[in-house]
Amino acid sequence: MSAEIISGTKMRQEILDELKKEVDEMKAKTGKVPGLVTILVGETPASVSYVTLKIKTAKSLGFHEIQDTQSVDITEEDLLALIEKYNTDPEIHGILIQLPLPKHIDDNKVLNAINPDKDVDGFHPVNVGRIMIGGDEAIFPPCTPAGIQEMIVRSGTETSGAEVVVVGRSNIVGKPIAIMMAQKGVGANSTVTIVHTRTKDLAGHCKRADILIVAAGVPDLVKPEWIKPGSTVIDVGVNRVGMNEKTGKAILKGDVDFEAAKEICGKITPVPGGVGPMTITMLMKNTVKSAWKHFGGK
Repeated sequence: MSAEIISGTKMRQEILDELKKEVDEMKAKTGKVPGLVTILVGETPASVSYVTLKIKTAKSLGFHEIQDTQSVDITEEDLLALIEKYNTDPEIHGILIQLPLPKHIDDNKVLNAINPDKDVDGFHPVNVGRIMIGGDEAIFPPCTPAGIQEMIVRSGTETSGAEVVVVGRSNIVGKPIAIMMAQKGVGANSTVTIVHTRTKDLAGHCKRADILIVAAGVPDLVKPEWIKPGSTVIDVGVNRVGMNEKTGKAILKGDVDFEAAKEICGKITPVPGGVGPMTITMLMKNTVKSAWKHFGGK
């Protein structure tokens, strides 16, 4: 019997519908809406495409959205000054810097210049620290890990006491989701193991996972024999493995051998259509949360 498919596309729409109601409630109570600025330096096609989707999503929710596109030649000093302008703008509750930035600009310096209380991407060291502390301190979880946890919860997967194995130790996905799953609270209380390229018996660790989160960036890394029967598998990998000659679109594969895995596990995310659609969705959720915080709560 094939596994239940955890559709990020379906969950995305459910969450956006919930957020739209929150924005309407916010407007009725405060007369204001969440404010989000996206700063794009240069016009790299991939970045433009991603920013366009963020803008479209924000506007569909009724946000006050500003798209601030700057020349690829902007100086680091001028970019930092621009960020400070939005840091002090009371109408803006979320600031996004689309990465990568040009080589003459220090990514970390720019990201660290954002007011942590407007850092809806969750990349500022202060927000990373808040995730470590957990509880009410964890204001803005990074968006992809937040999406993963949301999918696990909404799929009905039990996390309390569950053995969670995270494949990958990146600062963007692996480390934060491991911390989040180990915290006290809903969708957590798990026993977590992080594995990576230097791990001995990688297959053995994966095999005992009740929840397997794979974010390694290696197509079909996880073989079906590595998967515990009935487990929940979250595949974060998005790997380009070729081009569809008819459509001209890239062929994408996850880090898990999906076709084989779905005959063994209990629940699994597809690629595409799994974790991917959840990232921008959680970005919007963080922005709504930030707006409520700035307005003094519901």
